[in-house]
Amino acid sequence: MTQLKKGALELCVLALLEKGDRYGYELVTLISAEIEVTVGTIYPLLKRIKEDGCVETNTVESSDGPARKYYHLTDTGRSVLARQVAEWRSFSAKINRMIGAEEV
Repeated sequence: MTQLKKGALELCVLALLEKGDRYGYELVTLISAEIEVTVGTIYPLLKRIKEDGCVETNTVESSDGPARKYYHLTDTGRSVLARQVAEWRSFSAKINRMIGAEEV
């Protein structure tokens, strides 16, 4: 299960960011509601996809604590997301056929 999660986390982060800008801990919370992840897993991923040009950041002051770094999906990130969604759908359809969830 760990390897499956690891492979799907970037897709999950990009998909959530497509819906709107989010800060790191918010992404951890949203993803953790569905799959168990830790802060230590998400932040290195965010750093990597920022370096890849998939996201940009901006810092926003918070009235109830320190400023938050928000992540915003770039055009490159949208392209990567579209490619990953297509790959995921193709891959999961093949697995579903093999495990009997769909007819072969």
